[in-house]
Amino acid sequence: MRVVSLFAVGGLALSAAACGDAPEESGNGSSPAAQKYTACMVTDVGGIDDRSFNTSAWKGIQAAVSENSNIEPKSVQSSAEADYEPNLTGFVTQKCNFILAVGGLMTDATKKVASANTSQQFGIVDSNPGVSNVYPMQFDTAQAAFLAGYLAAGYSKAGKVGTYGGLPIPPVTIFMDGFADGVAHYNQAKGKNVQVLGWNKQTQKGSFTNDFVKQDEGKKVSDTLVAQGADIVMPVAGGAGLGTAAAAQASNGKFSVIWVDVDGCESAQQYCSTFLTTVVKNIPDAVKEAVSKGAKGESLPSSPGFLGTLANNGVSLAPYHEFDSKVPAELKAEIDKLKQDIISGAVKVTSAAQPK
Repeated sequence: MRVVSLFAVGGLALSAAACGDAPEESGNGSSPAAQKYTACMVTDVGGIDDRSFNTSAWKGIQAAVSENSNIEPKSVQSSAEADYEPNLTGFVTQKCNFILAVGGLMTDATKKVASANTSQQFGIVDSNPGVSNVYPMQFDTAQAAFLAGYLAAGYSKAGKVGTYGGLPIPPVTIFMDGFADGVAHYNQAKGKNVQVLGWNKQTQKGSFTNDFVKQDEGKKVSDTLVAQGADIVMPVAGGAGLGTAAAAQASNGKFSVIWVDVDGCESAQQYCSTFLTTVVKNIPDAVKEAVSKGAKGESLPSSPGFLGTLANNGVSLAPYHEFDSKVPAELKAEIDKLKQDIISGAVKVTSAAQPK
């Protein structure tokens, strides 16, 4: 038997494993349930509490609910990739108004279910299945990761920085590409030779946990990078990256962490002292906007969908928080200028994984 996790929302347990009861019709042919706009989210395997992209997407739905009480949120967790299709289909059966798939790994399942249910509105984070009833929300995180790479190179005392991913898929490697190019840009500008461990953009080969949940796997990979000399590590591995944050905290300052997706000092506050910054993917605002538009009856076209960039604040570099006084003012100014140069096009950021 497959166990489907239930999440409590507003005190009410909501499950996508079973079909929802048909609303009882009132005398005028409508009911309170029928008037609700149901926004239903299927998580990737990390679950809502992954402190990363699942958490971010759920935050976006909650933000939409806070502004429109007519929106009813539901969620179900995928424990394995085999859960994607049945979880999505379960929400179709429940007649959700909007079904959100979180993560690029759900592309195939979303495309299949959406193609079989053309009148159902779907949304997906980090992918574009190219189906007319799926609203894609994608992010050019290479732009913000470029800034993080420049920062890491400028802040590193060891002259070596590292990164690793959960799986070699575009929503992951796009961060790693940007990070590596940011380091290279720093080296070119400053005549330095800061090394990037864990990723080679040219060969697209590097270090991966092959998991987005197991913290011990994240710790293993980052331990190797630190043993090789890295004093800053950027995990792009969802909850597995928390293993790196815990190791950094235990290292008493031997190395620091650049988090991704959602500001680490907000999502994983216990490790804030280790986070130099975060490469932010503004999933909450993108999801909030999609759900809010849908609830108002506005269309959510598959083309162009949403593309987050530095220009529209869809991606960004988080504040330095506890490192603010430690990052040199000159380096901060250079990063601010670099951001504007990327926005203007003066500096080009490229990655094979960038959304097309």
